[in-house]
Amino acid sequence: MAESRVVVYGAIAGNVAIATTKFIVAGITGSSAMLSEAIHSTVDTGNGVLLLVGLKRSQRAPDPEHPFGYGKELYFWGLIVAVLIFGAGGGISAYEGVLHMLNPEPLQDPKWNYVVLASAAVFEGISFSIAVHKVWKEKGSRPFLKALHVSKDPSTFTVVAEDSAALIGLLLAALGIWSSHHFDMPVLDGAASVAIGILLAGVAVLLIHESRSLLVGEGVDRDMASEIRRLAQADDAVASVAQPLTMYFGPDEVLLNLDVKFHSGISGGEIAASVNRIERGIRGRFHAVKRIYIEAKPIAAAAQGT
Repeated sequence: MAESRVVVYGAIAGNVAIATTKFIVAGITGSSAMLSEAIHSTVDTGNGVLLLVGLKRSQRAPDPEHPFGYGKELYFWGLIVAVLIFGAGGGISAYEGVLHMLNPEPLQDPKWNYVVLASAAVFEGISFSIAVHKVWKEKGSRPFLKALHVSKDPSTFTVVAEDSAALIGLLLAALGIWSSHHFDMPVLDGAASVAIGILLAGVAVLLIHESRSLLVGEGVDRDMASEIRRLAQADDAVASVAQPLTMYFGPDEVLLNLDVKFHSGISGGEIAASVNRIERGIRGRFHAVKRIYIEAKPIAAAAQGT
């Protein structure tokens, strides 16, 4: 969680500075695309704060009302962030762009726009590199995009998605401002703002999909489930193991339910010893599996019940 906070703090620090500068320059030059970028950075700043709230609340200790803890708080706040990106970021940017296209006004001297966009690209690039570095450290042998897709930490994949959209948005804003001046068509600046709004809405939809999947109870991937099953079946006392039932309660907390059938004729003490071995093996291989519930049945007893 400490590394996740570093990623979010880096994003907040960059966005505060960028948003302030963008608003000032948007007011001076009258650029719709720059105003959309300022709104975008402001929304990203607020989103970072919400992610920090989610990180803090998700670490509360279990209680009688929430015996499995509050890990899913992080997924809830990740969903709120995605909705804000869609509405406040994408919606307002597109609306501002449409207004500018309906009533286009020539831009003032564009040089400050370019200075701010270049500076913003540097800050966004730093934030983006911090988030990418975290994913890269944890990806193992998986391709980067695959590792990002299977990540269960909204504080990381949200920042990567936001910063990616921000960098593309900066390029769109620069193109809109340049083309508006070069072709003497102020409407193109508004079109760039609409494009930024559509970009943000698209990113938000992807984040909403990821957060929804985690909130409704996403399990581990097939490779991890197969390895858990293999570890259990490798024990000499085990006859067969059903498909593991799993659920993420947080980025580093997995609930595992395992139906294990043991060879007939073994004693209760041998079953208990086998269960302990299986649990140690699974926890040693997968540190995120914090809670393991094994339903143990001798194979003969299972046969009589069918």
